[in-house]
Amino acid sequence: MQTNLADFIKNTRAGKEADAILRACVHCGFCTATCPTYQLLGDELDGPRGRIYLIKQVLEGAKATVKTQSHLDRCLTCRNCESTCPSGVEYGRLLDIGRKVVDDQVPRPVAQQLTRKLLKEFLPRPWLFKPAMAAGQLLRPLLPRTLKNKVPEKHGAGIFPRREHARKMLLLDGCVQPAMSPNINHAAARVFDALGVQLLVAPKAGCCGAIRYHLNDQAGGLDDMRRNIDAWWPYVIGSNGQGVEAIVMTASGCGVTVKEYGHLLAADPAYAVKAKAISALTKDLCEILPAFEAELQQKLQGKITQRVVYHPPCTLQHGQQIRGKVEGLLRSVGVDVQLCADNHLCCGSAGTYSVLQPELSYRLRDNKLDNLQASQPDMIVSANIGCLTHLQSGTQTPVRHWIELLDQALA
Repeated sequence: MQTNLADFIKNTRAGKEADAILRACVHCGFCTATCPTYQLLGDELDGPRGRIYLIKQVLEGAKATVKTQSHLDRCLTCRNCESTCPSGVEYGRLLDIGRKVVDDQVPRPVAQQLTRKLLKEFLPRPWLFKPAMAAGQLLRPLLPRTLKNKVPEKHGAGIFPRREHARKMLLLDGCVQPAMSPNINHAAARVFDALGVQLLVAPKAGCCGAIRYHLNDQAGGLDDMRRNIDAWWPYVIGSNGQGVEAIVMTASGCGVTVKEYGHLLAADPAYAVKAKAISALTKDLCEILPAFEAELQQKLQGKITQRVVYHPPCTLQHGQQIRGKVEGLLRSVGVDVQLCADNHLCCGSAGTYSVLQPELSYRLRDNKLDNLQASQPDMIVSANIGCLTHLQSGTQTPVRHWIELLDQALA
């Protein structure tokens, strides 16, 4: 694709990156075939190719409009198009750049501004979010359906193991997950403890930065990333020169963001080297546990009898390009696990998307649940807190993180 970027962005870091991404696109349209919003709406401008044209026009100097903003807002950022694209177009990065330019040109209505402000200031702060979630769970039977969908039922977390092990890894506690489903990280810690690995939590680490960054508070998102790097760095270098083996992610949405720290902070002279090291250390659970497959087989064979269907989050299969590892590990320890017909498509959660675009989000959820429940599973498992909460809001079938399944069997 030929480009002629406007002067306001041409020689900036974002402009140079956008130019390279645009030039990689060959207009083939393969991406539209796997775009969830294009499938629902049938509008070229609600597919990746159309959105790329809109972003290109704005970066070349055309005035952004409310219509431009709406089409970009309706993108889930699921990055399914990146998995489909034969030319390697980094659509997610282009979208972040384009959305920021469009939002700078098109003021949002006051209601939208307030909603986005609330999300980016409230969700990443556990000291605000946790008591609010606890109150919501207490009052859940009285809540209207729209709010009840965002408040999962309370589940006990059990103990977080404190045994010392020679092998140590860091665990990102995150921002919303400890309040919405504290058992996920506790379950991961118990599974690793049983395998002789100690998971550590850095007290000053928090939100990975994705919430603010993808709501176009990119400066705030980068500050969250720097804070995490500062919190983790003493554990990375270690007191005796031997640091942690990995930084473990139990939420694939956080994982895809932390793996991009090296890129996002590459122009920051104080953090570029550290950010690259942090990204290299970051691993999803399913990248680490296959190394313990033989031990898990010995401990778990025959203990998990439920029929399970697995929903691979977009942030895992498209963002991190990790496929087959979760279901492969579960099958290796004797779990009857299936994938549904549209396993490559988004469930509609997509971070804050279910709040900002509820109609499309719930249509995608219902389509996904129809396919997930076609095999009449005893349980639906996934690997991201957003997917888990969103899917559970539409079904009575238990929806759990797959690590909870292993933890339950080990117990």
